[in-house]
Amino acid sequence: MAGEAGTQRVALCLEYEGSGFSGWQAQKATSLATVQETLEAALSRVAGAAVSTVCAGRTDAGVHASAQVVHFDVSVRRPERAWVFGGNALTGPAVAIQWAREVSGDFHARFSAEARTYRYLVLNRSQRTAWMAGRCLHERVSLDDAAMHLAAQALIGEHDFSAFRGAGCQSKTPMRRVETIAVRRIGEFVCIDVRANAFLLHMVRNIVGSLLRVGRGEEGAYWIGELLQARDRRRGGATAPPGGLYLAGVSYGAQWGLPPLPPAPYAAAL
Repeated sequence: MAGEAGTQRVALCLEYEGSGFSGWQAQKATSLATVQETLEAALSRVAGAAVSTVCAGRTDAGVHASAQVVHFDVSVRRPERAWVFGGNALTGPAVAIQWAREVSGDFHARFSAEARTYRYLVLNRSQRTAWMAGRCLHERVSLDDAAMHLAAQALIGEHDFSAFRGAGCQSKTPMRRVETIAVRRIGEFVCIDVRANAFLLHMVRNIVGSLLRVGRGEEGAYWIGELLQARDRRRGGATAPPGGLYLAGVSYGAQWGLPPLPPAPYAAAL
């Protein structure tokens, strides 16, 4: 454990393009590539010893991250820049470490996090995209983003989110606290940002799938609140595909002294 003689705990922030990965979590019984195994293999070579990482939030297959935070404990000391540049030389093009910071042994990437923010990108135009294929959802029907935003406000607060809980979710409780949710149109994109203390399996993708029904005019703006109260996943919209989803931020208290997180994906364009 960090804090013992000769050990240190290091926090990292990384980006990854999730299309080629079977999610974050290592799956050692299979040959499928995961972000965790890719990162740990690179860090282990930098450390000269096995490294095991803990992340702020596990992402599903095909989901991306612009600001995932992890921590790991090592018994060898390396400069912070060695973890960044050495790691990036070994992870391949789909994973990029943004910064490293030595932290106290009581920091925990998951349990010290105060909130997490996910961003979902919808390209709302008639023609499909080439350069963003696999990085957004293409929706041909013109969406009413104002109605989507109004509908989404029913989700703010602490609620039972069973209506947006994916099958196979292993959480002990469906209760989650959504702090903010916003839907906005910028150019040809509709951007959905959700900040919460934690998320259920497929929760954001199921919220997006239901909001799309409102945006297309298939349901009224107050339907999302009714769906939330019904607590029945079968009544909601289809699960939105993973390629449009990004883990865009993890919030920590100032006491940890972490550097700023990178901006959310396509922030400059949006």
